[in-house]
Amino acid sequence: MKVFNLSCDRDHVFEGWFGRTEDFDRQVEDGLIQCPVCGNGEIRKLLSAPRINRGRGEAPVDAASKPPPATEASPRQAELQRLWIQMARKVIESTEDVGDRFAEEARRIHYKEEPARAIRGEATPAEAADLAEEGIEVLAFPMPAALKNPVQ
Repeated sequence: MKVFNLSCDRDHVFEGWFGRTEDFDRQVEDGLIQCPVCGNGEIRKLLSAPRINRGRGEAPVDAASKPPPATEASPRQAELQRLWIQMARKVIESTEDVGDRFAEEARRIHYKEEPARAIRGEATPAEAADLAEEGIEVLAFPMPAALKNPVQ
């Protein structure tokens, strides 16, 4: 099993596990790999140090003695990514997905035609502007593509 440090072109850093290097290359070429944070398909491998298991008798290599990869997310950036994904999971757990009917459902709830409930979905910029003009507050929150569907 090969574990690669990957990054999208927006510099979100994540890991990918592949049977062979060729599997990674083919999946990138076929557009099968997406950033779990933003869903971007422009993926690149970062420098990483391989781990070679030489048996039980040898002492583990001290992590401090290894140089860090040339391109690595800063601790602050990694923490922000973690918090953003945590917040996205909370939004998913506590809201109903109404999909592209978001503007319609938000109006029904606002005008008390439907019971009040927390919803999420998609609206065009024009629909969001119309809702704001009507006094209906909405929050645009980009959802990580990896969280939109259940993991199999």
